[in-house]
Amino acid sequence: MSVKPTAEGIMASVQAAGKGAGPAPVHLWNPDFCGDLDIRIARDGTWFYLGTPIGRPALVKLFSNILKLEDGKYYLVTPVEKVGITVDDAPFVAVDFTASGDGEAQSLRFETQVGDFVTAGPDHPIRMARDPQTGEPSPYVMVRAGLEALIDRKSFYRLVELGAHRDHEGQSWFGLWSGGVFFPLILSAELG
Repeated sequence: MSVKPTAEGIMASVQAAGKGAGPAPVHLWNPDFCGDLDIRIARDGTWFYLGTPIGRPALVKLFSNILKLEDGKYYLVTPVEKVGITVDDAPFVAVDFTASGDGEAQSLRFETQVGDFVTAGPDHPIRMARDPQTGEPSPYVMVRAGLEALIDRKSFYRLVELGAHRDHEGQSWFGLWSGGVFFPLILSAELG
């Protein structure tokens, strides 16, 4: 007999495993796939269950701690269950950041909508994607294990003020320094 997965069942499994105070070791868990769950993370970082926004921040935080990316698909994973969910863009949104230092010594520390903090650097790169139709830029920072945060518009505008031009792979790029790494965002010539 097959049991249909539910958000409540996933929550109970996580609580039984004693998780919730930070990301769970989902890389160590490989339970059988139990099916898809009607959970969707919108581009703005809002989590929906059965089409309704999840209004409990603690529940969203709990679910975000058991999120896993595997073969291009997103899952909520516990030691005994693995359910597929839908992510419109990135599972996290970087809603703010702090900058310290200057130039090559600069450090950019991002905060996500679920309260995770990450400092951009070699293990947490910043990348820029462009919409193929509109050319609109979308900046991202790696949070953990392939899970990225879309950097929100207000933070991106603030980041641009901290940018610098630098030669990168034989061309001049406008980008950001953090953690001793230069992250190219756009060719300097395109800023015209």
